[in-house]
Amino acid sequence: MSSRQLTRTIPGWLLLMGALTALGPLAIDMYLPSFPAIVEGLGATQGEVERTLASYLLGMGVAQIIYGPLADRYGRKKPLMAGLTIFTIASVACAFSNDIEHLTLWRIVQALGGAAGIVVPRAVVRDNLDTRDAAKALSLLLLIMGVMPILGPILGGQMLFIAGWRGIFGIMAAVGVLLLVMTLRNMQESLPPEKVVPLRIGTIARNYWGLLRDREFICYALAGGIGGAGIFTYISGSPRVLINIYGVEPQYFGFLFGLCAAALIFSSQLSARLLDRHPPDRLLKVAQVSVVVVTLIGLALTLAGWLTLPLLILCLMGFMASQGFVNPNAAALALSRQGHRLGVASALMGAVQLLSGTLAGVSISHWQSDTALPLTGILAACMVLSWLFGHLARRAAAAGK
Repeated sequence: MSSRQLTRTIPGWLLLMGALTALGPLAIDMYLPSFPAIVEGLGATQGEVERTLASYLLGMGVAQIIYGPLADRYGRKKPLMAGLTIFTIASVACAFSNDIEHLTLWRIVQALGGAAGIVVPRAVVRDNLDTRDAAKALSLLLLIMGVMPILGPILGGQMLFIAGWRGIFGIMAAVGVLLLVMTLRNMQESLPPEKVVPLRIGTIARNYWGLLRDREFICYALAGGIGGAGIFTYISGSPRVLINIYGVEPQYFGFLFGLCAAALIFSSQLSARLLDRHPPDRLLKVAQVSVVVVTLIGLALTLAGWLTLPLLILCLMGFMASQGFVNPNAAALALSRQGHRLGVASALMGAVQLLSGTLAGVSISHWQSDTALPLTGILAACMVLSWLFGHLARRAAAAGK
């Protein structure tokens, strides 16, 4: 399939990969409006409930290290089906949790299953496409993923009033079952037999060690991963800032959240079209410089006490728009030379992003303030670091290292 065809027509296998990748955002975004209800229902603190999100990110980060070798040994389909089964069972358990400790535990288990929906689709994309088309395909996946930050909080906010926060986890379980059936019936194995990697500790260790020593790969992975940590900072911190500080009603929170997600959707599709004329490393460079400027402006407005709700939303929309360029292009560049170990490369890249997101999520849950400073401060720090690693990755690529 040519690059222009991919822009105009999305093949069925890529739609399925997008739906599977959207599983993670669904498990994150849909329950955000229910934070105050969970606090009240389980007698927990706001920070404890926010840490259920950080625990989910931690579980996903660790699990991806496991799914990578499994996907390179047993193919893409079997590990994915196992992960969807775990996700569904854990979602049901979350719905029946009676204290914050059990909810946190089952969120970790839920993440152990949901991680398959991150590792496998990226590997499938690179099984089928070269670097430029992979960047376009990953941009198209962001279009599908971007629907969840719009629909997730809106659906979660309405479900909160219909069935309470437990009903939200029931919806997650139903989606897990649906995706499991679709994968079983429609997914074709994409790993060629000649590329199967034996499941040996020594082989796995060598592959991961080789990736860690690959400066170009690890710097691009960190550029995208720390950029992604900014998204998790926004996801984790925005309910407190918008609902508790700026007084946005929970049922309207989803609409503001969706406005920022719309910026992500638009920019990801613009990135896909611009790839017909510009290489992914150039788009990544421009986007990273732009987002550093936007987030530093947001931080300066916060410190000056001038950050109104409209200005905050504008800064967040600018931040999310930049991620439509940063995430797919950094991922495609990181995987461009890893065809012989795509599973572990995709896993390590995802783990870097999720572990970075966990650190950012824990930081913002512990940084209590009656202003938006924790949100804007951590966002600015993440974006400066993302730019720095992107710069180092381009230097490594130019040096051929």
